[in-house]
Amino acid sequence: MVHFGKSCRIVTEKQYSVMSRKSHRDRIYDLLIERVQTGQVGWDDRLVDVNIAAELGVSRMPVRDALLRLVAEGFLAPTTRGFTLPRLSPEEVLEVFDLRRLLEPRAAALAAQSMTDETVARMDEAVERTSAALEAHDVPTLYHASEDFRGAWLSLVPHKALEQTIRRYFVQVQNVRLTTMIDDATLEVVVAGQRELLAAHRARDAVAASDRMLRFVIEGEQAFRKSLAAHEKAEATSG
Repeated sequence: MVHFGKSCRIVTEKQYSVMSRKSHRDRIYDLLIERVQTGQVGWDDRLVDVNIAAELGVSRMPVRDALLRLVAEGFLAPTTRGFTLPRLSPEEVLEVFDLRRLLEPRAAALAAQSMTDETVARMDEAVERTSAALEAHDVPTLYHASEDFRGAWLSLVPHKALEQTIRRYFVQVQNVRLTTMIDDATLEVVVAGQRELLAAHRARDAVAASDRMLRFVIEGEQAFRKSLAAHEKAEATSG
């Protein structure tokens, strides 16, 4: 996983232009949440305010404010040695799957009705990347592209309260990905689901998008349960 060292110091000219118009707190928040949401921060990584402040050339306080904002939004958890990704219990993960089955099919249907050619192109590009990453067994790239795909259609949900609610349980999605995206069969299911969801959105077919999203969520839950059972079996055997 990527730590906040040299590998995280690359900022494009476009990002710098946007950042320069924002407060330190806002631009630091944007950088941190981008890395969290694209899988560049793993469970073993710790985000330390003084290290990030030194890296970005700012004081410690705006960094800490940004980190605490991410804690309040559920993206990070505080520890005695910095901030980490929150770990959900298996029971908590399964509870959120119940919510996702209720909310995400409706959101996908609304997004299909509001779909634009530009967003279809973004989703198409993301699926091309996930497909190539699957062939290359490049899990980090597949992870990043999957989040780009999800973010593209979510951005078109006109019901903003619904969109924000779904984005709020990103931590659960992240926990599932980090747990299940180590199995080739699961990765194949993910990419196949994205292709079919893309086809529904391209056709502006709200019913097909809703149905495929429901199956997508159910497949994710099945993969998580399978991974959980394998982990429990391994622990029982080693014990």
